[in-house]
Amino acid sequence: MIDLHTHTLLSDGELLPFELVRRAEAAGYRGLAITDHVDASNIDFAVPRIVKALKKLRAHTSLEVVPGAEITHAPPALIKDLVKEARELGACVVVVHGETLAEPVAPGTNRAAIEAGADILAHPGLITEEDLLFAKENAVALEITSRKGHSISNGYVARMAGKFGVRLVIDTDSHSPSDLITREHAQLILMGAGIDRERLQSVFENSKIILEKSLRRI
Repeated sequence: MIDLHTHTLLSDGELLPFELVRRAEAAGYRGLAITDHVDASNIDFAVPRIVKALKKLRAHTSLEVVPGAEITHAPPALIKDLVKEARELGACVVVVHGETLAEPVAPGTNRAAIEAGADILAHPGLITEEDLLFAKENAVALEITSRKGHSISNGYVARMAGKFGVRLVIDTDSHSPSDLITREHAQLILMGAGIDRERLQSVFENSKIILEKSLRRI
């Protein structure tokens, strides 16, 4: 399992970075990105601390671990600058909190995330056809999520991404130990979203490609 969307107590998660990595390692993970929630108030606090923690830990874990950030509930007009700042601070994977059906995310967030060149648009809700095509053009991956609430649009995202050839990844959006999943569980979630067995491997491969790209940024 490669999971590119997780949280620690540096935002609203329950675990320290070291414990999250250890629990993921014990669960059989191969790769992990820590992407705590950030906006203009804490981006310069959270991202450097994730970078520092993972730099010290990297030689002591079997996982490929990368620092990241999730730009969360930012006004669309500010997303581009926040994505840029996150990368400058050392975030190797940048996720943007998309227009989930479970929260009142500002309209236009999906579009702004794609324009900003985020790596992953998380739980994008009922993303429009126009934005799907834009995501394909800009090689931004859309997320299928195992997280309760955000997952209610998984079927729509999977179907529309398949129709337009947009890259998908599967992540947990983990906030607690119980949120971590196995690859087998991830496969069941993908199948439940309507992704057939022929497409399953491509989703896992997309996560691998993003992870490898992010490792080159370290």
